[in-house]
Amino acid sequence: MTLLKTVLHSHHLNLKAKMAEFGGFDMPIQYSGVKDEVLAVRKSVGVFDVSHMGEFWVTGPDASKFVDHIITNEFASSPEGKAVYSPLCRQDGTIVDDLIAYKITNEKILICVNASNIKKDWDWIKQFANGFNIKLENHSDNTSLLAIQGPESANLLIKLNEKFNSCLDMPYYGVKEFNLGYQVVIARTGYTGEDGFEVFAPNNIIVQFWETLMRNGVMPCGLAARDVLRLEVCYPLYGHEISDANTPFDAALKWTVKLKKENFIGKNTLLNTKPKTKLIKLICSSGIPRQGYSITNKSGEAIGSVTSGTHSVTLGKGIGLALVNLEKFVTPNEYFVVIRDKSVPIEIIEKPFVTGGHK
Repeated sequence: MTLLKTVLHSHHLNLKAKMAEFGGFDMPIQYSGVKDEVLAVRKSVGVFDVSHMGEFWVTGPDASKFVDHIITNEFASSPEGKAVYSPLCRQDGTIVDDLIAYKITNEKILICVNASNIKKDWDWIKQFANGFNIKLENHSDNTSLLAIQGPESANLLIKLNEKFNSCLDMPYYGVKEFNLGYQVVIARTGYTGEDGFEVFAPNNIIVQFWETLMRNGVMPCGLAARDVLRLEVCYPLYGHEISDANTPFDAALKWTVKLKKENFIGKNTLLNTKPKTKLIKLICSSGIPRQGYSITNKSGEAIGSVTSGTHSVTLGKGIGLALVNLEKFVTPNEYFVVIRDKSVPIEIIEKPFVTGGHK
């Protein structure tokens, strides 16, 4: 299979990044090293090329109403200049994808979807457009995305363009559009748990922004560091905690399902749906839990499996998320993760492993 490339691909190669396939793209996995990149984001600032993500525009008088209809979270009543995270569900309540919808105005909305699901999401969303006074456009091929993350990100943002100075007072999950002879959308969002901004812009402009950040000494970060960062703060990821087979309730996303909304795709099913699994946060006494490793009780019965696992740079321990059978998970009890045929005791915690610094 021929891998797709972002417009920054040659820049990653010049920086000697370790590359690998992700979502159908040849993406940078790490540069100087995962530890250095994670610490840069936690303590200072780092930048990620996440241009593999998909971007759809919804415009027109019914734009806000339409987006509210296709996602489970509340959107129609959210203010302009606000981003909303939400699952995109089928009529049977299962998850097509998770996304962020950016309400620039009530009649102009940007939807960002996962790279591996661009075509699937586009085909799914466009079939519901009939009856709404909207225009749908897929700009994934001509839009690129940088995630500038870390406590120093706000100061670095304005080095891209002094007109971005107005973003410094932007609230968490705020969004703003700039027309600078080209279109730029900036949101105070990200996938690291730290303060940060995501910058959507035309491909050639993103190249200029990247070069500016490199000249200013910002550390380039790869997807391996991004995965550690998101796991430390317990953010779910499609293909791991979220899948086509589960509902938002199965993936600890009940908070994103607003059943009091008048109507949305999947509502009738979700009204009568109960979770089958519970998402747990675990710390290993030794070793590193990996996706697919079994979670067992003290009787040795498998009750679930790890959905995401890594070595936490911040904690210096193996951490993971796992989905377990809700009926078989009882507390207090002893649980284990099976690593190379050895049952390793785990500590189950309620709060995220790391408290991020987002605003």
